[in-house]
Amino acid sequence: MTNNKSVFLRRLAGGSFRRMLAQVELVRGETGRSRPLIFADMAWCIMRYGVGYRDYRVFGFSEIRGKYRLTFLTMNKNLELCERLNSREFTYLFDDKAMFNARFSEYIGRDYTDLRKADKSEFAEFCKGRSTVFAKRVNDFGGSGISRVRIGGGTDFGKLYDHLCGRGQFLVEEELKQHERMKLLSPGSVNTLRIVTIRYNGKAEVLYAVVRMGVGGSCVDNTCSGGIYAPICSGGAISRPAFRDSTGEYFEKHPTTGTILVGFEIPMFGEALELCIRAAAVVPQVGYVGWDVAITPDKPVLIEGNALPNYTLCQNFRYNDNGKGILPRINEILGE
Repeated sequence: MTNNKSVFLRRLAGGSFRRMLAQVELVRGETGRSRPLIFADMAWCIMRYGVGYRDYRVFGFSEIRGKYRLTFLTMNKNLELCERLNSREFTYLFDDKAMFNARFSEYIGRDYTDLRKADKSEFAEFCKGRSTVFAKRVNDFGGSGISRVRIGGGTDFGKLYDHLCGRGQFLVEEELKQHERMKLLSPGSVNTLRIVTIRYNGKAEVLYAVVRMGVGGSCVDNTCSGGIYAPICSGGAISRPAFRDSTGEYFEKHPTTGTILVGFEIPMFGEALELCIRAAAVVPQVGYVGWDVAITPDKPVLIEGNALPNYTLCQNFRYNDNGKGILPRINEILGE
């Protein structure tokens, strides 16, 4: 408890108190309980269980008590799981997007170039015949550092090369075409699946799967960039309303396209799961991975892999039928 208490005090000293009160207000609106009681319980849970104040709300801890709170994968426990299953000597293959593409080239389904290795003439040749490419910073996450770049007859590739390198956007990829059905969710972004696997004792299993969707004109679907997400059931359909982290809102319909979400069937979902199970064996030293998967017209492909998977997406209280977190499932996979 001492470590969790220290974390709590550091957060308050770091100016997080106002954000904590904002979460208290959201919980009050959802439950009708008094602010002092919510604040006191939230502070206790931060010190006792190591949850963040946002996690307290997302997990629904205001409605969960005692031993059930211990079943949740918290930030600290998620880090411990990564330390246990992911060798730091190999996580660079996931942290660097261009290195990931090179190692998982069999599974990514698109052409790319690394401007740290390609010169201006090679970059120009890569762009030849393409109207759009995507430029990415190789070490960013959460959808930041990604730009859609339009290519035209008057494009000065030398200047564009210098511009991208100056921004640290060394990875340039061809535009990925997504399945027509996935466009119904949000046509402006490639709407990806986040599929998390655990590989232990030579066997990989799926921990959970969600679909992430862009909102408005955004070209990315990441939740920390304003996107929304929803859980996918084992049969491949969206099973609950979508959630937006930044506002705490739930959506029965997509806020931009109006597509009804619950019951929406993800094409080639079974193939996407199989893809991640196969990919989990490529770097066996990294056993806990969150895979971002796009559904193209022909097949699922990998966008990237994350060696520090998100732990809140699958533990949202609105998606939870038994009041328990995901730790029992993790222990089952690990044989504990």
